[in-house]
Amino acid sequence: MADELHKGLEGVLVAESSLSYIDGDEGKLVYRGYTIEDLAENASYEEVLYLLWHDELPTREELDEFESEMAAERDIDDAVVDLLRDLVNADEAPMNALRTAVSQLSAFEPEADADPEDLDASLRKGRRITAKIPTILAAYDRLRRGEDVVEPREDLGHAANFLYMFTGEEPDDVAAETFDMALTLHADHGLNASTFTSMVIASTLADMYSSVTGGIGALSGSLHGGANQDVMELLVEVEESGKDPLKWVDDAIADGLRVPGWGHRVYNVKDPRAVILERKSKDLGEASGAKKWYDIAHDIEQYLIEEKNFDEKGLAPNVDFYSGTVYYQLGIPLDLYTPIFAMSRVGGWVGHVLEYQEDNRLIRPRGRYIGDEDNDWTPIDER
Repeated sequence: MADELHKGLEGVLVAESSLSYIDGDEGKLVYRGYTIEDLAENASYEEVLYLLWHDELPTREELDEFESEMAAERDIDDAVVDLLRDLVNADEAPMNALRTAVSQLSAFEPEADADPEDLDASLRKGRRITAKIPTILAAYDRLRRGEDVVEPREDLGHAANFLYMFTGEEPDDVAAETFDMALTLHADHGLNASTFTSMVIASTLADMYSSVTGGIGALSGSLHGGANQDVMELLVEVEESGKDPLKWVDDAIADGLRVPGWGHRVYNVKDPRAVILERKSKDLGEASGAKKWYDIAHDIEQYLIEEKNFDEKGLAPNVDFYSGTVYYQLGIPLDLYTPIFAMSRVGGWVGHVLEYQEDNRLIRPRGRYIGDEDNDWTPIDER
């Protein structure tokens, strides 16, 4: 058993966690005992952060204090804005810009000299990073549009403040609530690749900035965080083709297309987050009078299940299949979808880092050597 190879660590237990639980057969996701449906319907993203970081829901007084602490940390130093401007001029991708800017934040960390094993200080660092990521993303997007950076407001919630900094206008309740719900749905999801990356880095007793920067790097890969952008690009291509969407998809599958937003490493049924976002996508479309993106996605889903039997192949919509339509209707550019994923998932990264470091052990797996043995040395002039 010790020599059994598990590619990708699939099925290997490496840690215990009380943050989130996934039942892939039942399509169930739970944060610290609360179903994702309850949290999406009733909790703000700030409440979810508090739950993930403190192992309990806050009282009204605790939430008010937590929201105030988060809001007070939103500003970023002018040097970070200057860096973002340089990255815009270099045509850097938003996800890469976010990774670089988050790394730079450590230069302005007031507790930079804190002991890595001081978990209270690490929590405060995680809170600062979480509060500043929306400011970084909104500033980057406005700079590349040639517009002035909008300063954060402390009187708005985490989700509403991002939309305000992004557009320069206070969002309506439907947009703010929908975006807040999307952040909640993406906040944590077990030991996914980016979370595990953050934990591996933290296990060395590196600081929270290193862990989060590593998480962003892992999330940037197309096999992890980029599928929501891929889905929306597909839907736009379908719409612009002028073809019947079902005919377009049928032809594309025949040509070998792997439909993005379908299938999951854990879920064998429809992702519960996709169920919620499907409903919100429909609500947004009906509120704006433009339901076509929901309609195209929904029609494709029904076709793939009823005509292509994707469900019998263990394929079902994951969270990415509908999150793209939600972001698109909020006016968010496609290449910001994965950075927004990071804006949400940082809550889980911070929570897992703190949890793991409570009983830390350096993560050091073993690899099986399959190379040559006992080679004879050949002097360089004889090779």
